[in-house]
Amino acid sequence: MTLLTCKSLDLGYEGEIIVKDLNFSVNEGDYVCVVGENGSGKTTLMRTLLGLIQPLGGQIVLGDGLSRTHIGYLPQSTAAQKDFPASVREIVLSGCQGRCGMRPFYNKEEKNIAMENMRKMGIEDLAGRCYRNLSGGQQQRVLLARALCAARKLLLLDEPVTGLDPGAAEEMYQLIETLNKDEGLAIIMISHDVDQAVGYASHILHIGDELFFGTKEVYEERRRGQ
Repeated sequence: MTLLTCKSLDLGYEGEIIVKDLNFSVNEGDYVCVVGENGSGKTTLMRTLLGLIQPLGGQIVLGDGLSRTHIGYLPQSTAAQKDFPASVREIVLSGCQGRCGMRPFYNKEEKNIAMENMRKMGIEDLAGRCYRNLSGGQQQRVLLARALCAARKLLLLDEPVTGLDPGAAEEMYQLIETLNKDEGLAIIMISHDVDQAVGYASHILHIGDELFFGTKEVYEERRRGQ
């Protein structure tokens, strides 16, 4: 089943196009790695897919039964985010806001979803800890658990291993692979670490002067031929 299709998509800000005529689709179970130079429009694509900014042309078609409130999102890490003064439980629970509708509180089911996602990330013992006091790897696990609370079928990840040491980065990649293969979540992940991230992907979307979307195998053949 196709979850998301971009047709002749133009991306940019304030009328200035930075990516033109982008075409790709994401099916259930896909793992798409988005690569390209800094400033090529990768994060702009993520924000456009989430509806945070509007495309300058073309269209984004969501599959039957998928709404933007059902898409999990892990944004780029920032200094302000790392110093956020809330408990791990509070941050993970906030990922359930899209499930609450107009209800101003979390119900038992949503609290159970948050606890289950903390368990999946191996952070249930940190539930009462203050987020700002955690290591970088632990913080990313918390934010991934939060994104999972929203994700029904699709998870968007913007540079999820930035700032992590090699060991923590590898653990994060393996967690994401498990979510894709065992949980069946489709993944769209931006990464600057092409060689490492591409190894886990099923498809590659390259944004820049040259656009490419296809399988990992075709992408690697093209790289070898350059």
